[in-house]
Amino acid sequence: MPAVHTLKPGYFGKGSVETGKAEGPDEGPIRRSAISSDRLVTQPFEGIETVYDVVEYAARTHGTRKALGWRDVVDIHEEEKEVKKFVDGKEVTETKKWKYFQLSDYKYINFIELKEAVSEIARGLVEIGVTSDDVFNIFAQTSVNWQLMAHACGSISTTIATAYDTLGESGLTHSLNEPECVGLFTNAELLPTLHKVLANTPSIKFVIYDGEPSETLVSGINAVRESIKVVSLDELRALGKSQPTEPLKARLPKPETMACIMYTSGSTGPPKGVCITHANLVASVGAVYMLLGHHLTYDDTYLAYLPLAHVLEYIVELIMLFVGMTSGYGRVKTLTDASVRKCKGDLAAFQPSIMVGVPAVWETIRKGIVAKVNAGGSVRKSVFNGAMSLKKNNVPVLAQVADSVVLKSVRAATGGRLRITLSGGAALSHETQKFLDTALVMILQGYGMTESCGMCAILPPELMRYSSVGLPVPSIEIKLLDVKDAGYLSTNKQPQGEVCIRGPSVTKGYYKRSDLNDDETIFTKDGWFRTGDVGQWNEDGTLSLIDRVKNLVKLQGGEYIALERLESTYKACNYVGNICVHATPDAKQPVAIIIPHEVHLRHGLQNVSGVDSTRSLSELCHDPKVAELVLKECNAVGKKNGFKPMEILQAVILTPEEWTPENGLVTAAQKIQRNKIAKEFSKEIEQVYKEQ
Repeated sequence: MPAVHTLKPGYFGKGSVETGKAEGPDEGPIRRSAISSDRLVTQPFEGIETVYDVVEYAARTHGTRKALGWRDVVDIHEEEKEVKKFVDGKEVTETKKWKYFQLSDYKYINFIELKEAVSEIARGLVEIGVTSDDVFNIFAQTSVNWQLMAHACGSISTTIATAYDTLGESGLTHSLNEPECVGLFTNAELLPTLHKVLANTPSIKFVIYDGEPSETLVSGINAVRESIKVVSLDELRALGKSQPTEPLKARLPKPETMACIMYTSGSTGPPKGVCITHANLVASVGAVYMLLGHHLTYDDTYLAYLPLAHVLEYIVELIMLFVGMTSGYGRVKTLTDASVRKCKGDLAAFQPSIMVGVPAVWETIRKGIVAKVNAGGSVRKSVFNGAMSLKKNNVPVLAQVADSVVLKSVRAATGGRLRITLSGGAALSHETQKFLDTALVMILQGYGMTESCGMCAILPPELMRYSSVGLPVPSIEIKLLDVKDAGYLSTNKQPQGEVCIRGPSVTKGYYKRSDLNDDETIFTKDGWFRTGDVGQWNEDGTLSLIDRVKNLVKLQGGEYIALERLESTYKACNYVGNICVHATPDAKQPVAIIIPHEVHLRHGLQNVSGVDSTRSLSELCHDPKVAELVLKECNAVGKKNGFKPMEILQAVILTPEEWTPENGLVTAAQKIQRNKIAKEFSKEIEQVYKEQ
């Protein structure tokens, strides 16, 4: 695999260091990254104080280099497949249509063209009457146009509000109404959803769209209210191009200008709008540049496909813009060759060297590799496992042969150039990280949240280890608060406790939520933000995450289990597609509600007598023998990872139905809605605990 040739041995010193004593009882000392122990980072360079300064700097410094790439849709191919499912206890067969894209090669704009496009859109917005007091929503897929629109708003001090493109009507209505958005940018395919909510979103005056919607739809949106103006992005740019640039100078943002109201995905109630200033974002860019800048080179390319409404993707793309790296846009549905027709998938077409993903992406890639190996027969499986073993144990010469001959084909599926990847958004299982690190590429973990501009800690390649989220980013300091009931204490041999963060990249509060902003269990008087995450300091100065405070459940025996930690480990079981671990205070052990990984499950069932592995997935999920196999495999993974008896699953409940934002069982950012899942499967859970 491509070597990480950008290492700086010794650069990080002791990792993190104490910079202040404990400020009170029941808490640990303040720690910072050793490289920023004397001063927290507020900007990458002198003179860069706003996000628009980053755009100007990029055009000035990186000029005609390729900045952003995209693929046009050439054609859409429809294929029909029969799907079996259970409805009211009876099996029914449905015919479903599947759409596959045929895409062009990548096309690019350079950094100067990027700045010019931003200026044209900004002038267009000023001309139609968008002011610096307005909030403009972006309800669109991750794309070049998302970025152009966001930067145009940022350059004229107009705050953007974000909305996931997977949001349903109620979520979209909330993110338009709470900030009283004057307008929004969206895609032609999302206009039908917008059309349904416009009557209930009275502040909307401007609808800007890309793509090619039907004239009937555009007329229908125009007809909702006389005051609504519907304009295509191309028309807005043409309008802006004809306007002078002079008025833009008076609209430039200041560091304290609010850049963004970024809505969290809402796993515990309605989405909260996090207020993020230009200064917050610039501090985060500066921090990542100080921590990882030497790894981000002109030779690298970055594949952008996660939702830009999620802070992780938003801040990573801003950093890539700053360092002059080429970013290419992809879609989750077109990443692999199997998901497109008559063209290569985004990974093979763009051949990225750097990629960011959430755990669900890495689990899917790992299980995809295993499924391919299994399908190749016993000889191929033995060769692959042998190669993995040689590389893992670093056997001289043979490890290199295994890497260049056997594992090369695995890497070809991701374009063959990947050298560094980052996993964030939730915990990645130790097993998956280790597997992909051996077979594919180095996977670093990071830790962040919307409230910290996406970054609290990142593991640099120089300190590569498993189960660690890395060093505090140089714009943040961290302390741990004791969680006494669960025994997570700052005085433990390895200090543990609730992670509290403070620094220039941390938000000062939520939009229109004084109830939360005045709550000292969230924002303390002395400037700390309590994350609700339980962390642990390691001997090398890195931080590991143990769980969420709210996900700690006290069992019948009086001991606590950490649900999220259990889920991230059990997810490494090949039979698991998605999982929700559940426990009640009167239970001895937890249970798990599991959506099986169909390919792996059918493969495993071929060796189970009395089970027909060709039956529908719905039938298999209702078969006790199948549940027994999944439970056994899950618990084998748990025992391998040193789980205590009360962390081992008592039973599994299998379901063939996917959890989606539409059915409310996961958020727009694909985080499980724990309480809703427990309610949905309450009868099955009750039955399981009754039988034990």
